[in-house]
Amino acid sequence: MPDSNFYEESFFFRHVDGVCRNPAITCPPDLDVIKAACLMSDQNLAGLVVVEGDAPVGILSVRDLRDLIARAGHNLEGYRVADIMHRGVITVRAKAYVFEAIFKMAKNNIHHLAVINDEQALIGVINAIDLLSKQTHSPLYLTQEMEAAESIEELRQINGRILEMVRSAMSAGADTRSLVHLIAHFNDGFTRRIIALMDKLEGVRLPVKAAYLALGSEGRGEQTLRTDQDSAMVYADDISTADLEQCACFADRLVDALAFVGIPRCPGNTMASNPQWRHSLSEWQELLEQWINVPNGEHMVNFGMFQDFRTIHGDSSLEAALHGFIHTATRSNKLFFPYVAKNIVRFPAPLGIFGRIKVERRGANRGKVDLKKAGIFAITEAASLLALENNVDKGTTWDKLEKLGQMGVLSIRDSEKISEAFSRLVNFRLQRQLSDLAAGKPLTNAIDPLRLPENSQKQLREALRSVNQLLRIIRDHYRLEFISR
Repeated sequence: MPDSNFYEESFFFRHVDGVCRNPAITCPPDLDVIKAACLMSDQNLAGLVVVEGDAPVGILSVRDLRDLIARAGHNLEGYRVADIMHRGVITVRAKAYVFEAIFKMAKNNIHHLAVINDEQALIGVINAIDLLSKQTHSPLYLTQEMEAAESIEELRQINGRILEMVRSAMSAGADTRSLVHLIAHFNDGFTRRIIALMDKLEGVRLPVKAAYLALGSEGRGEQTLRTDQDSAMVYADDISTADLEQCACFADRLVDALAFVGIPRCPGNTMASNPQWRHSLSEWQELLEQWINVPNGEHMVNFGMFQDFRTIHGDSSLEAALHGFIHTATRSNKLFFPYVAKNIVRFPAPLGIFGRIKVERRGANRGKVDLKKAGIFAITEAASLLALENNVDKGTTWDKLEKLGQMGVLSIRDSEKISEAFSRLVNFRLQRQLSDLAAGKPLTNAIDPLRLPENSQKQLREALRSVNQLLRIIRDHYRLEFISR
């Protein structure tokens, strides 16, 4: 029998279509509730998908039947499924990972998800009971504890166990992309639970016409361990003075709470608690226009940090307005994309003649390679730049590279090779950070290539070659040889 921990960890990274009930057992909304209960009993189901024609319109659960009996007693005659079902169906993709299904259930406080294929057709159902029965000991399964936490102190204790979760998942063979996705899901969950507790316990909340934004790696949803806080805030132009004060109070308290549970403050103070990263919609538009039209070093750093923003909490229409403005502004300045590209190619991968990996010669990283500077930065920034030019403003670096390949901006071969290189570099970074944490050292991005096994050295060398290939593509695409230095 396989090791139970290994099995349970691996289970989280299986695809939903491999564990869901297939085909979905359905019923029409006008079915008598007693017949529906009999159908659920015969099929040993905790819920039914309610369909009109081929379209799912709701979910009937055991809980719905229980509540009806408590309310109506034995007088069930005349009740139809439509009278008690939960309208609307939350879906999950067939090829999504099991952990994504778990997060969706927790986020929406539901116990069933309809499973759909790429054509949006219903193919099955996945429920919480099925999932729980397969993992009673897994350290990965922190979602319910996080959602049930009643204090920020409880969240702090739970957050400390994420490190063991990552270790276990890596041991179970989780691929880097899904592991980073899982970490990002947990970080989002912690932030949203803290926001809920701030509201419930302290009365600190974000005004209606405002949004709290994640930036940088958090904005892309590709955090590794203990990524610093990078955030901003946007609010409507007509917000009141009292609401402005509430925005500042919310930002200060959230940054403090995140730091308390173990998510460090940004050393550069790129956080919503800093008034320089908290503006009205029109003020942000003015700033962005300045960064785009005058692409000097500081402006490009600021734009690069802000570009991959997304709403964690609040009014998402403000995010949409900012994305629309950025698309319009960047296209009205023909030199913007080449100038940003020029900055990116300043960071080639450290490969010498005959593929020798060049290490840093001085400083704290003497004899080592800084993975972020050596390739992670170049890939994330180049992918974001090409994506922005092609109206793709959301997703991880992997998502963007895949989309760029589908669109023909990159060849499919280049897209896959660069994506694989990114995975390898991020994996090396995760291993380095886990090693630092185990030794009680500050986290670093630097590794000594000579201490890697021969096969890992070869993988690092191939990843760095792919970084330089991407930079060559960027140079050719934006014709950088024609831009004066």
